[in-house]
Amino acid sequence: MSWLFGWGRGSTKPPTDEAETPEGEGGSSDKSFGEKPKDKWSNFDPTGLERAAKSARELDRSRHAKEALDLARMQEQSVQLEHQSKVKEYEAALEQLKGEQIRLQAEERRKTLTEETKQNQARAQYQDKLARQRYDDQVRQQQALNEENLRKQEESVTKQEAMRKATIEHEMALRHKNELLRVEAESAARAKVERENADLIREQIRLKAAEHRQTVLESIRTAGAVFGEGFHAFVSDWDKLTATVAGFTLLAVGVYSARNATGVIGRYIEARLGKPSLVRETSRITVGEAIKHPTTKRLRSRPQDALEGVVLSPSLEERVRDIAIATRNTRQNKGLYRNILMYGPPGTGKTLFAKKLALHSGMDYAIMTGGDVAPMGRDGVTAMHKVFDWASTSQRGLLLFVDEADAFLRKRSTETISEDLRSTLNAFLYRTGEQSNKFMLVLASNQPEQFDWAINDRIDEIVNFALPGLEERERLVRLYFDRFVLEPATLGRHRMKLAQFDYGQKCSNIAIRAEGMSGREISKLGVAWQAAAYSSEDGVLTEAMIDARVDDAVHQHAQKMDWLHMESGAESAGNTMLHQSLLTCLRKYLSLTLFSM
Repeated sequence: MSWLFGWGRGSTKPPTDEAETPEGEGGSSDKSFGEKPKDKWSNFDPTGLERAAKSARELDRSRHAKEALDLARMQEQSVQLEHQSKVKEYEAALEQLKGEQIRLQAEERRKTLTEETKQNQARAQYQDKLARQRYDDQVRQQQALNEENLRKQEESVTKQEAMRKATIEHEMALRHKNELLRVEAESAARAKVERENADLIREQIRLKAAEHRQTVLESIRTAGAVFGEGFHAFVSDWDKLTATVAGFTLLAVGVYSARNATGVIGRYIEARLGKPSLVRETSRITVGEAIKHPTTKRLRSRPQDALEGVVLSPSLEERVRDIAIATRNTRQNKGLYRNILMYGPPGTGKTLFAKKLALHSGMDYAIMTGGDVAPMGRDGVTAMHKVFDWASTSQRGLLLFVDEADAFLRKRSTETISEDLRSTLNAFLYRTGEQSNKFMLVLASNQPEQFDWAINDRIDEIVNFALPGLEERERLVRLYFDRFVLEPATLGRHRMKLAQFDYGQKCSNIAIRAEGMSGREISKLGVAWQAAAYSSEDGVLTEAMIDARVDDAVHQHAQKMDWLHMESGAESAGNTMLHQSLLTCLRKYLSLTLFSM
């Protein structure tokens, strides 16, 4: 209701009760000195009051005065309420602003703490890094110092050793020099003494010789006198002479009888227990073993499975098992043994099966090689007869295995063999002309086509031991892997360990790579694995070491095959050249014959 009182008509602000501030109390300094201050009511317009008074009188006279007053009061209350609401909104805004400020302050404080934590962590890491670097530097310095000290000590020890050696050598040189000087001085002195006393020495020697001669003459005279007296007394006594002649006669007869009896007993023992010189290995008890162990070896030689430890193809395994059963039944029924020829590449199990066959059948076995026959020369016939005589004395039956039989059982018609070897072959043919119930003959050869026809006639069974196939190679690899690797590693009695890998798959892969290898080559491969483990620093056999040994074995096998092919090619080339030379000579002979006609 400011318009009723005339506010705002002459000025934009309502009048205030405050007095003007004096100039001396902080008022404006731009007013002129001595200017009279204006009155606060100088700008007041009274017309507004007049209109207000007039309006008030009109309202008082109006019948709606009360309603107008109430309306004005209500408007004023509404304005006040709006003002209060705005104040509350302002207060709420202030509270929200304070909360926002508090939140911002908390966020800022959190960021500050996070940053301080990161800085502390970075500072700690940097300090740790510096500490580690200092420690590493100290360690390196200490190591370098230790190495330097060790080097100095080694140099010092080396110098001391060199000085000691030089001192010893110098002492030895001085001692040698002094020894030479002493020997020279003693020799010179001795020579001088001998030169000075030569007459005395010769006289002493002459006196000693005369005395010795006199002593010998006296001894001879005394012995002759004693012997003459004794011989005269012996001859004059007829009873003593008769007893002496009878004693010498009995002594001569005893010596002759003992020598002949000893020869007979020796030949009997040699035939029964002695091993012939051609036999390399036997299961029979020799003389020494019979004296040392009269029963243990016989108890050890129990019947075994004929194919224990022998890996063969299924067809060959069935055939040799039939041979083993037949041989065992033949021995039990005391029948005639059949002679067997086993041929095939080296290392395919021929010798091993022969031993197993003898043990399975309950027989003794003896192994001889054909290469030992030729060097014996003239003694070969006697040695061959001794072998068969010795074999015939076996009470259990003897399996005579001849390895490399083609070395002395060659063809007599085409091969250029010596007379001694021919005689030995004839003796062998004579002793094997008929089947025997005392011994069984098993021949092994890599070249059976070189046998004499009479040898082929004495063979009853021919067995081919071929190279093992994939399945047999895998069985052999597993067998020798267990024997030479797994058993030493698991028993713990040897310095050997085995790394972790798939053993079964590895054995299968090795069997595939070992194509063309014999059983002996695979067994040597197992020994090579064991040697590789023993030669390592920690005694651990790894998969890489096994592969390396397999690579070496495969390479060596290929090299051997190349040598074999080269030898076969050279032999075929030599035969071709010989054939061509024979054809050339034949042509020349025919041309000369035609020309002469």
